[in-house]
Amino acid sequence: MPPPSVLMRAALGSNYSIIAYVDGFKRVVHSGALVQPDDQTDVADVAICPNCSGLAEHEVLRRTPRGPGEDLLAKCMDCGVVHTIELRPTKGVGITATLSDGQLSTSDVIEADEDEVISVGDLFKHDEADWEVTRIDGGASRPFDRLPAGEIRALWAVRKDKAVVRLTMTEGEDSVASSIECEPDRVFSCGKILDVDGRRWRIRALHTGRGRTLSGSRAASELRRIYLHPAEKRWN
Repeated sequence: MPPPSVLMRAALGSNYSIIAYVDGFKRVVHSGALVQPDDQTDVADVAICPNCSGLAEHEVLRRTPRGPGEDLLAKCMDCGVVHTIELRPTKGVGITATLSDGQLSTSDVIEADEDEVISVGDLFKHDEADWEVTRIDGGASRPFDRLPAGEIRALWAVRKDKAVVRLTMTEGEDSVASSIECEPDRVFSCGKILDVDGRRWRIRALHTGRGRTLSGSRAASELRRIYLHPAEKRWN
């Protein structure tokens, strides 16, 4: 017996692949969610047809309230089969999350539907910021690439709408650590001038997770640290 169909709203001509926020998590939605784009006036009711065994446009013939949800009597526009689609609200759960914003990490609770599948790499909004899931732990603190929200023991995420770039400013024998905030796609290049607290510094080296380079350019999201020397200093 095929799984229960779930109705969703899709923009006409979108090939049923929609980027949407589902309980905060941003992903491509193929089924299992109710989506209605704000900027679309022409939408189609899309559901899994038990006869076609795939997503198809449906005509809703009747709606019957069932507690907090409803049953829809719907007709597949491809094959003509009429079947019932059960829409029920899912149970919400709270996920303990460690959120890293630069060098600062805080613990918070993220709300999601119990059966919502969350994957490493998913984006979600929380406290007016964008975050990316970097790790998911299930039972016995084992890491998983993806899990239903109800099975997640802990989650880790990093902020994605801004980057905190660490700096090491060296003058003679003295080095001072600092940091700047910028857009994740801002590009830094070796040899270029960077103004820090009203003083001009030249980028000597860029450090990524794969090592240090004395030439080339990198986006802020790729950087672990930038090494700076006074702007008037030159190298051969």
